[in-house]
Amino acid sequence: MSVLVFEDQATASRAAASHIQSTIRIAVANRHRAVLGLATGATPRRVYAHLVELHRAGQLSFREVITYNLDEYYPIQPLDPRSYRAYMHDLLFSHVNIPPHQAHVLDGTVPEKFADQHCAQFDRWIAEDGGLDLQLLGIGRNGHIGFNEPGDLPLAEALALPTRFVELDTITRRDAARDFGGEDRVISGALTLGIASILAARSILILATGARKAEAVARALGGPMTYRLPASLLQSAASRVIWMLDLPAAAGLP
Repeated sequence: MSVLVFEDQATASRAAASHIQSTIRIAVANRHRAVLGLATGATPRRVYAHLVELHRAGQLSFREVITYNLDEYYPIQPLDPRSYRAYMHDLLFSHVNIPPHQAHVLDGTVPEKFADQHCAQFDRWIAEDGGLDLQLLGIGRNGHIGFNEPGDLPLAEALALPTRFVELDTITRRDAARDFGGEDRVISGALTLGIASILAARSILILATGARKAEAVARALGGPMTYRLPASLLQSAASRVIWMLDLPAAAGLP
């Protein structure tokens, strides 16, 4: 896998935005559309700010961009400020010219008995749009990607995981506590793009910043592939993965 280390978070985020900009231009030139998988959380915030800057400067159009978000809390209303639909609207969608019907986020309001069908449909939509040109990822302190949380699945089963409902790991809920006003108030479930869908992307960009991510980064890059650390499964698509790290996140690397 390619590993690029930058001096600080701001520089890494700007480089990630530039890479996304290039991906959009190439995909639109070749296929008349760019299909992006987008991440949420603290890490991509600056990336989206840079993409908005590029759009406002007339250097980037989203008119022919289709997006699919990695995950969403479940259950949650889209207008809930803690939802990832609201996050994406606030940080990106409302500031660029992406047509509303081309910006897809898993639905936190779908009835429980139809959640599996909705997740399967999400995977079909991606496939029918030609697959993801680029999947943007972050990494959790526990090594999760999307909300694919650590577990004990055999490797072959983990690599084949589809988009689905998951229960959130304790560390994930602890890290989300500030957004929800306490760990006990964090929604315990989520819908997440599956490992198989992530690995099917034509390119994968994983951005990690801050010392809190250093251990997970080092294990994902240097350890064995295991679902106990979901980010390590990116090793199976090594030629299509780019890691962008700031110095603190890279501190555990050789």
